[in-house]
Amino acid sequence: MGRDHARAAMTDQPFALLVAGPTASGKSALALALAERLGGTVINTDSMQVYDGLRVLTARPSPEEEARAPHRLYGVHPPGEAASVAWWRRRALEEMGRARLPILCGGTGLYFRALTDGLNDIPPIPPEARAEARGLLATSGPAALHARLMEADPETGAKLRPSDSQRLARAWEVWRATGRGLASWQAESGTGPAPWRFAAIRLDPPRDALRAAIGQRWQGMAGAGAVEEVRALLAAKLDPALPAMRAHGVPEISAVLGGRMSMEEAGRRACLAIGQYTKRQATWFRHQPLADVTGTHTIYARVTGLEQFSEREWAEIIAFIDCRR
Repeated sequence: MGRDHARAAMTDQPFALLVAGPTASGKSALALALAERLGGTVINTDSMQVYDGLRVLTARPSPEEEARAPHRLYGVHPPGEAASVAWWRRRALEEMGRARLPILCGGTGLYFRALTDGLNDIPPIPPEARAEARGLLATSGPAALHARLMEADPETGAKLRPSDSQRLARAWEVWRATGRGLASWQAESGTGPAPWRFAAIRLDPPRDALRAAIGQRWQGMAGAGAVEEVRALLAAKLDPALPAMRAHGVPEISAVLGGRMSMEEAGRRACLAIGQYTKRQATWFRHQPLADVTGTHTIYARVTGLEQFSEREWAEIIAFIDCRR
C-alpha cells in the first residue's frame, strides 16, 4: 500500500518544461513565446547568464523581452564569485515553486541534470553501462526495465514510475556501474531528483545554420556594449580563473583592450571557440536525454530562430505540452 501511495503521489507532482539546446539555437526566443502564450515564467538554466554585468556577452534576454513575461535568475550573481550548481538548483526550485508554469531555458546540461537527477557523489558512469540501459529501454520498454530494476535494486525501483524512462535508465546504469543502487547513493550524500514532472523541447539546428547564427550574434554583440562589459570586468580586477572571466568573448576582447589582438581576430577566435562549445553541448544533449530517453517526453526541433517554426510545428509543440501538463 505504501508503494502504491508513493507512485500515486508522483502523478500529482507539478509540471515544468525544459527548453534546451546549444548556444545561439533560439532557446530564449522560444521560451519567451511559450511563456507569453501559456502564462509561464522563464527560469535561466545557463551557467553564464546568471552573472551580473554580462548581458551582452552572454546574450541574455533584453530588458524589453524580460518585460514581456517573467524572467528569473538572469544576472543575479556577482561576477566576482563563482556560482555553484547547488546554488543554482536551490534558487531554481524556489522560483519554480512560485511559477504557474516554470520554463527552464538554457544550455548548461549539468543544471538540467541537477534537477532531473539530483546532486550526489556518484562516480562517472562508463559508456558501456549507459549503452546497456538505453539498449534495454529500446528493446524491452520502460515497464520491463522497471521490473528488472525491482529485482536488482528494489529500493530505487519502488521510488520510480514504470513509465519514467529517463530515471529508470539512470538508475539501471548507476547500479550496473557501481554495484550500488541510486537510492543508496542519494541517501548517503547530495539530493534526489526534484519533485517535479518534466518534459523537454530540445533545439538541434544543423551545424551550418548554427555557425551562421553564431557569427551574426557576435557582430551584434560587438556593437552593442560587449567591449564596455569586458572593460568593466577588467577594471574590477577579478581573478582571471573566475567563470565570468572565461565567458565567451571575454578573453578575446580583453586581448583587444590590451593591444594584443585586433577586433577582427578576436571575432574569429571567439566564434571558433563558441562553435566548438556548441558542438560539445549538442553532443551532451544527444547522449544525456533530458526528460525521457525514448522520446516520449522530449520533442526535437531542428531549427535556428523562432521565426523558422511553421504553424504545424507550433501546433505540435503546444499539443506536446498540453498533453503532459
